[in-house]
Amino acid sequence: MRDVKAEIKELGEQLTMLGRAYYLEGRPRVSDSEYDRLFDRLLALEAEYPQLKRADSPTQRVGSDLDTSLAEVAHTIPVLSLDKAYTAAEMLDWIEKTEKRADEAVGIVLEEKIDGISIVLYYEDGVLQRAVTRGNGFVGNDVTANVKTIASVPLSIDTMASVAVRGEIYLPKDSFEAINSTMEIPYANPRNLAAGSIRRNKSREVAKIPLQIFIYEGFWEGQQSTHLEVLSQLSQWGFRLNQNLAYFQSSASQANEELERAGLAGYGGSFSDLGPFIASEIERRQTLGYEIDGLVAKVNSLAVRESLGYTGHHPRWAMAYKFESPQAETTVLDIDVQVGRSGRITPVARLRPVQLAGSTISNVTLHNQDYISMLELGIGDTVEISRRGDVIPAVERVLEKGEDSTIWKLPTHCPVCSTNVVERGAHTFCPNEHCPAQVRGRIEFFASKGGMDIENYGPETIGTLIDLGVLNDVDDIYRIDYPKVLADQPGFGERKIALIVSGVQASKTRPFETVLVSLGIPELGKKGAQLLIDAGLDSMEKLLAVADTDDVERLVAIKQIGERSARLYIDALNEEAMRRRIAALTEEGLIMAAEPKEVLADQRFTGQVWCVTGSFEHFNPRSKAMDEVERRGGRTVSSVTTKTTHLLAGTGGGSKLKKAQELGTTIVDEETFISLLNEEEQTAPSEQGELF
Repeated sequence: MRDVKAEIKELGEQLTMLGRAYYLEGRPRVSDSEYDRLFDRLLALEAEYPQLKRADSPTQRVGSDLDTSLAEVAHTIPVLSLDKAYTAAEMLDWIEKTEKRADEAVGIVLEEKIDGISIVLYYEDGVLQRAVTRGNGFVGNDVTANVKTIASVPLSIDTMASVAVRGEIYLPKDSFEAINSTMEIPYANPRNLAAGSIRRNKSREVAKIPLQIFIYEGFWEGQQSTHLEVLSQLSQWGFRLNQNLAYFQSSASQANEELERAGLAGYGGSFSDLGPFIASEIERRQTLGYEIDGLVAKVNSLAVRESLGYTGHHPRWAMAYKFESPQAETTVLDIDVQVGRSGRITPVARLRPVQLAGSTISNVTLHNQDYISMLELGIGDTVEISRRGDVIPAVERVLEKGEDSTIWKLPTHCPVCSTNVVERGAHTFCPNEHCPAQVRGRIEFFASKGGMDIENYGPETIGTLIDLGVLNDVDDIYRIDYPKVLADQPGFGERKIALIVSGVQASKTRPFETVLVSLGIPELGKKGAQLLIDAGLDSMEKLLAVADTDDVERLVAIKQIGERSARLYIDALNEEAMRRRIAALTEEGLIMAAEPKEVLADQRFTGQVWCVTGSFEHFNPRSKAMDEVERRGGRTVSSVTTKTTHLLAGTGGGSKLKKAQELGTTIVDEETFISLLNEEEQTAPSEQGELF
């Protein structure tokens, strides 16, 4: 047993030394195969003698399949936000005020502000005990098992002191691009992907993400008197420091002397060099292998830091220089919960209204609990928001925690019907299909322009009919005696009632693909419906047969339909309520099979990609125009991209028209489009005659 214990100790120390040489020094000392041989030997010994496994064993880098909850842990050091400056002049002004407040000259260390996840590592007797997220600055989440999988995080250090270090976990740009390209729903930036990864419940999954860390601050009882000395000691203990730091003093020579004395590489300059240095950092920002969003200036002397102290929100001895003003900065006033037609519960942040890209933003969707936890977001927080793709507003990060703010949690019961909520994947749902919010959402979607497009059947009419107790599901739309039910209702005169009846009757002529989409099957939009029809599943009877036999393979065989979507389609079609709904709509005369699409010999649009925007005189709905394109060999898309060759623009074209103009896409008006359709091929004259 004694020999085994010694071998485990020796292997652990050897692998730690080799890992440090590889990850911190960039100088591999053995081949990958030799490292793997030593690692596998240690794994085998620890499996045979689990009682001998050390707390700082390198085998912890591979993670575990065990689910872990991210418990809350109180910080033992201050983990506050930073005050901000946006110009070199503001930074110099802060330095001048700091010297006056301290009543002495100060040296200033300038470090890159990594755009990642703030983390605090706590070591006891030289061994990593806890890794805790920033949280609200006082309490964070314990993510120790996940952080241990990061190769550049020391699992033990050569000291018996109690040590706390602050750092920033990040994902290199190239790794982000590679991973994000495989995501079904891509992340907006490396920071959010890193934050989502570090909060996973299984550390073995985190181990697959090549996260990195830079350490920038340390706290312990010791002899160090300056920040430069602290960084020097952290480096000696094996922590990974960002080498792109600068130090400014009253003279450049003094700054360089102090850097050399601390054994640190970096730029040394006088305060007059601060502005040019910031300008050079802005210029080289895009060439870095990681994201930064500014610089952090800190007073070098620890004694001066102590005398300057803290406000309730930030240390007085540090200042963040932001490269550019936030896209928009605002405060989370409240978080509401909305229940959708599928029962999905979505949190929505109510913001202090702020101008962003020409619009006033006051509401932002927060997606799910994972997204909120990743941001560590709470009511009262100051946040940075953006408009992804210049369209959808999103909360990007928390800039400042509000007083007494904690991470907001979704309710355990549906806010509308009080049913216990359930988790399905990353989202939370109300399982009660009779929940009033779901009923109303289902009917509104069915009647909307994106659904059956029933004219004069808007939310107000739907609300009135629900309140009267005659509209409980979508098939009721076709059974209600509107003149009788609405005759005495305020706002519903004979003409309006006649228009409602006319709109309902007209909707019965909508094609099968429209009916299919209007049923609200999860993730089944117009494109998905068309894929099913083109693949031969062109009737409700055929689709229900696929659902009856649970034939996922039949759907997955269709290009662009994945296994997840296939399972969602089948599960929805097998629901008892959905079957009843389909049977009732069939009985009411809705179209439940697609008409064979006529393909013309004239395929003049082959190789072209068309999109449509605006409204038209001869194409109502406008999808009829896109049908004409497809009949002639063209492909149609729902948004304008670099691959779009033509945009059919009607009256009131909005963002699609603007995007097409920016990209140089060919823009076609209705009159020109009709001329194109009526043109006769010189080599093969059309026998169709003029369409209009």
